[in-house]
Amino acid sequence: MRIKQKPEDFSVKESYRFDEVENGKHRVYLMDKQKLSTFDAVNRIRDAFGLKPGAISYCGLKDKQGRTEQIIAVDGADVDMQEPDLRLKFLGRTDKPLSARNITSNRFSVTVRALTHDSLAPLNLAAAEVNRLGVVNYFDSQRFGALKHGQGFIAKDLIRGDFEAALHNYFARPSDLDRTEDAKVKGFWRDNWGKWDARVPFEGAKKYHRILRSLREHPGDWLRAFLQIDSDYRAMILFEYQSFLWNEGVRRYLQLMLPREAMFPMRYQAGTLLHFRDATPDVLHTLREKTFPLVGPDTTFQDPKVAEAMTWVLGREKLKLSDLRIKGAERMLYFKEEQRPLVMFPHKLVVGRTQNDDVNRGDIKVNVAFTLPPGAYATLVIKRLFHFEYTEDSKEDIRTSQRPRLVTTEREEARVEEARSAARASEGPSRHRTLADRAPSRTARPASSERPARRAEAPGKEARPPSRIGRPARQPREALPDLDEVKAAPSPAPEPEIPLGFRAKQKQRKQVKAEVRAEKAEKQRLAAAKSAKKQKRK
Repeated sequence: MRIKQKPEDFSVKESYRFDEVENGKHRVYLMDKQKLSTFDAVNRIRDAFGLKPGAISYCGLKDKQGRTEQIIAVDGADVDMQEPDLRLKFLGRTDKPLSARNITSNRFSVTVRALTHDSLAPLNLAAAEVNRLGVVNYFDSQRFGALKHGQGFIAKDLIRGDFEAALHNYFARPSDLDRTEDAKVKGFWRDNWGKWDARVPFEGAKKYHRILRSLREHPGDWLRAFLQIDSDYRAMILFEYQSFLWNEGVRRYLQLMLPREAMFPMRYQAGTLLHFRDATPDVLHTLREKTFPLVGPDTTFQDPKVAEAMTWVLGREKLKLSDLRIKGAERMLYFKEEQRPLVMFPHKLVVGRTQNDDVNRGDIKVNVAFTLPPGAYATLVIKRLFHFEYTEDSKEDIRTSQRPRLVTTEREEARVEEARSAARASEGPSRHRTLADRAPSRTARPASSERPARRAEAPGKEARPPSRIGRPARQPREALPDLDEVKAAPSPAPEPEIPLGFRAKQKQRKQVKAEVRAEKAEKQRLAAAKSAKKQKRK
């Protein structure tokens, strides 16, 4: 089975409520996004309209891999965004920022692909179990993106008081799975850690300008620099580890409450989760009514089994509850205690009719729709329904899924280079450089600096330098030396490599392709002219 193979395969619509106030300073918008996390979408809007950190509030985080609708509120500014992957619709005004209290539920529609007809019978049984027993309300893999991308639990660094390690893991540890500008920025600071005046040649660097300014003004004050991270993201870093402790505590609690044969394991990003497929009426009633704590330093336990489960988890992590304090930043970085329902029940669960899978030939697909309370994970419901064949993607699986695009790019570059080499070989040695020869390489100057010098001005007129706003005037090219002098002259030292950003590389590749096409068209024109001359002679 496969989910999220296409953006429209995973759709979520937020049901919301807010008190509309005619002259409220917070403008409320319905945000429709696709293939963007909530953080990415909010940062794009904030950067586009020059808003301060914290100016945009929202109710919860929605999945990046899919198409989602949720409400946001902008403090004191009118904004508009109508892009293919991010659109805003004005809903009204309110007098206070949004929070989780403004969500009533989330309606999900998920297309599950790569199924066989043999999957239908166990699916019907699993749907009956979910309706009767519910689903354990774990935090799913998308909560643990830092583990997926190799950063680990940054909260552990903060608990130890190693703020430099926390900062390094946040913005100087690129992911092997990330192909964006952000990964290049992180790679740059990994290689230039401590050189805070270094110029980053990538556009994505502005995301970290507040951190870098703090490090330039107060080098060595790692905590001060870490606190420049947006408050919402700082809270998420702590909540990520807190969620892991919750998952592990609930898993241990189920082991204390249920026999082993009533449960089955399922892998996820941070380890293994336990789900149950049966329970006695008394135990089922207890689980339905039970809440389990997201622990903080002052948490107390009323249920001895909950206390036993969390003590076991904290002992394995070599922690005590009192260790869940960030010394030196108790008011800015803290673990907020709250209760979370242990079991969730999907409402209005509908399993649609099977259809031929248009992505995976020969397989079938099915749509599953349901409603969940705020904070619950739809992917967990899908995994529970299809637990008989679901497997978590490993890093190797993700790399393999990315590889076709990378292979296509590499093949295109190789084809262009082969065409350039063939063109040079066919024309033989010449003192005139071909279009392909003039194509810029990574160590060469931009192609604009290799254009021939302008024609000499008319007698009596002063030579006029070219107009290049923001750049020094280009000097006229010197006359070509004799061939013997070129052979005798030592080869010049290679110029230092000029790092290129993603857009510059794309522009460079397009230019090379355009020059190859132009060269090919010129050859065809010459061949046609030559053929025409032969026809005339005949």
